Amino acid sequence: MTKKLQSITSKLPAVVALGLILLLWFGLCESDSIPAYMLPSPVDVVSALIHDFSIIMMHARITLQEAFYGLMIGIALAFVTATLMDHFLILNQALYPIMIITQTIPTIAIAPVLVLWMGFGMAPKITLVVITTFFPITVGLLDGYKSVDRDSIDLMRAIGASRLQIFGHVKVPAAMPHFFAGLKISASYAVVGAVISEWLGGFNGLGVYMTRVKKAYAFDKMFAVIIFIVVISLLLMMVVNMIRRVSMPWIAAEKREEKK
Repeated sequence: MTKKLQSITSKLPAVVALGLILLLWFGLCESDSIPAYMLPSPVDVVSALIHDFSIIMMHARITLQEAFYGLMIGIALAFVTATLMDHFLILNQALYPIMIITQTIPTIAIAPVLVLWMGFGMAPKITLVVITTFFPITVGLLDGYKSVDRDSIDLMRAIGASRLQIFGHVKVPAAMPHFFAGLKISASYAVVGAVISEWLGGFNGLGVYMTRVKKAYAFDKMFAVIIFIVVISLLLMMVVNMIRRVSMPWIAAEKREEKK
């Protein structure tokens, strides 16, 4: 009972803050302080979301496919790159500055080039998601590999463990918390990256839908899509947390021991 009460009270400030934002939004719209074409009422936004839900879901299926494929490729590339950079110092010194430089380029500037090179299909969208999600996961894994206790590695070597065994039994478990921290960020970036790439060309997807309703000045529908994207991103982060708990049961066990 006490744990449930603590869980509820810890979420209370966020709920109150969100409620105050909604009340302020509703008050501004009702008082006509801001024109409706600039800021539609939350009631109109919810109504548009309900009315166009089937259309939004149809477009969301395409966007989520692009985000999922890009995220999976990004995870695989990040794992390979981080592992190689951890094993070879010269590779780390060569690639890390390049990775930093790629993150200084706005995604909105990369998207037109990718569309020009790859056309209006899924390829440029997936590529942009890979570029967006690759960096946080790679950096997380690198930090995780570096956080390994040297005594643990020395102990494994003393009992005759190979480099592969040390990697699998010591480095990978140590890197998991950092990996999931990066994955949580990348999961939300994946959807946003896919939507941004769809703004600049495509036939279906939430970004395409947003472009169409913007041109029709249906800003209530545009806000509805924004809220839908926020909800999807939050759900993806929750899924990552669930996978983290299942993949790392020892973390929960350590927390229970600390509470005792």
